[in-house]
Amino acid sequence: MIFETLIEHWYIITLFFLVAALYGSVGFGGGSSYLAILALTGVVFTQIRATALLCNIVVVTGNVFIYQKKNLYHWQKVLPLVFFSIPMAFLGGHLKISQTFFFILLGFTLLFAAITMWLSKKIIISTKKTTTLSLTKSSFYGGIVGFISGLVGIGGGIFLAPLLHLTHWDTPKKIAATASFFILVNSIAGLLGQYTNPYFEIDWKLTSILLFVVFIGGQIGNRLSNKFFTSIQLKKATAILIAFVSVRILYKYL
Repeated sequence: MIFETLIEHWYIITLFFLVAALYGSVGFGGGSSYLAILALTGVVFTQIRATALLCNIVVVTGNVFIYQKKNLYHWQKVLPLVFFSIPMAFLGGHLKISQTFFFILLGFTLLFAAITMWLSKKIIISTKKTTTLSLTKSSFYGGIVGFISGLVGIGGGIFLAPLLHLTHWDTPKKIAATASFFILVNSIAGLLGQYTNPYFEIDWKLTSILLFVVFIGGQIGNRLSNKFFTSIQLKKATAILIAFVSVRILYKYL
């Protein structure tokens, strides 16, 4: 059974491994790339969200532990961001949405991700002066991003990180750590929300292979330690590919 799945979906498995290895070499997860790959395949759209979220969980869990060991979490600032994002991600995952609506939302999400990746170096503002968002703003930003994340099947870091940089929320390293934690908890919440939906379905044979491949690829990437690409080069190359996918999706469903 596993051999048949490997033969049938070898191209998806190979692409997931390459993405995990490349992104792992520069310390990233590649969640948007997983969504883009699945969107171009014959995988049923109701399974895309769950598969992408499970891969997110595998990729960022290790990062969160590493960031915690380095004391990069300012929990008094982090917790208000996730306080409303978790239930909103659960709600977004639980809602039943049509195939057309899902792919239109996914197309715009991937397009935003591509633009953010291309401009990532300009968005990151190095400054010693940091600000603290009010509880209302933190809850509002976290809730909105969490809801969209649950709907689409992403962790939400691609939305949250630029927002925190632009508001001078904290240092780039602490923002990266916060984004990883945000991705982890919202991926779990969104997945649980989907599980409670009576229309939930997932191909566990394929997904279990992808999870294993992503884990192994990420470990290999960590050991390569950006010998072949810099983070900026990888982001720009990925931005072009994701932009292509997003335009193709939007052209088909709009």
